[in-house]
Formats: sequence, C-alpha cells, structure tokens
Amino acid sequence: MLHPFTNCIYACLFVIAPSAWAADEVKFDYRVLSTTKTSTMEKEMNQAAEAGYSFSSSMGGETAVGGKEVVVVMAKDDKATPSPKRLYRLLATSKTSTMQKEMQALGDEGFEYKDQTVFETGLAGREVVVIMERIQSGESGRIQYRLLSTSKTSTMQKELREAGDAGFALVGMTVAKTSFGGAELVSILKKK
Repeated sequence: MLHPFTNCIYACLFVIAPSAWAADEVKFDYRVLSTTKTSTMEKEMNQAAEAGYSFSSSMGGETAVGGKEVVVVMAKDDKATPSPKRLYRLLATSKTSTMQKEMQALGDEGFEYKDQTVFETGLAGREVVVIMERIQSGESGRIQYRLLSTSKTSTMQKELREAGDAGFALVGMTVAKTSFGGAELVSILKKK
C-alpha cells in the first residue's frame, strides 16, 4: 500500500519537473538582414556579429518590399557562453575564375565557407554570392577551396569524383541561371 503522500509527491513531480526543464530550454534571437548590395550585407553581418550573432541562413530572391535582394538570418543562443568573435566576408562575382581566386585568398586566412546563393544585382546581373566566416579566437588553419561550374550534370559528376579523389569535400551547390555561363551547376568544395 502506498503512503498517502506518495500521490501528492508524484503529482508535484509531474507539475514542477516540466517547468524546471522548460527553464533550461535554449532560446534564440534572430536578426533578418536584407539588402540589394553585397557590400552593405557584409557590413550589416559584421555589425550583428559584434553583437554576438552568427550566420544561420541566406537566400537571394525577390522580396515584397525590397525587390531583388539577398536576405541573411543571423542567430544568437541566449544560453551560450559569450560567442567567439566572428568576421564575415561576402564574395560576389560573375566569373568562376575570380570567385575561385577570392575564395582561396580567404581560405589562406582561415575563412570557412558558410553558404552560397544566387541573386540579381543592379549592375552585374545574376551573381553567385558566397558567405565566408572566420572565428577570430583560436587557430585557423589554411583551407583549400575548389569551385566547379558546368551546365551538364554528367560533367559535374566527373569533376566531383576527381575532386573527391583529391580529398575535396562538397560543401555547397547552387543550380541557377548566372552570368557564369547561363544555367549552371556551381559546386564549392574544400580541403583542410
């Protein structure tokens, strides 16, 4: 036979315990950034990073108010210890060779690929935009990047296999009509 207070103890556990667990729940704060210029987006991302936010997601496209924009969401975990300082660089170009060189220059400085999107700018038309991040505390080693672009999936298959054999891992891909060469697959790979 159960003690008369046993039911009371069980009831308290089922009422109090979930609220205690809820107190430990992680909450996130978000900043949604949008602009038509990559230079403005880079500046706004670095300002958000100064306030403890880190990159979460991006997309290029047409918004209801701003027109053709790149939209970035930055997030901050309210329970996390102070986040290490982050620095962001945005690369936007309509030439594959230029993007490869710019990514590698940042890779040499320890910048990590975060995301890529395609959006239409006023001057350059449709461009691939790549977001790179460097955590400033701690050691950042050199990262090698390789950019592949082609209009044929069979060619991409072959080039990805060759890059994989050389130790490169796929980190991102877009399929879009760009100034790189019309409708293309653009793949970004890295090797540490």
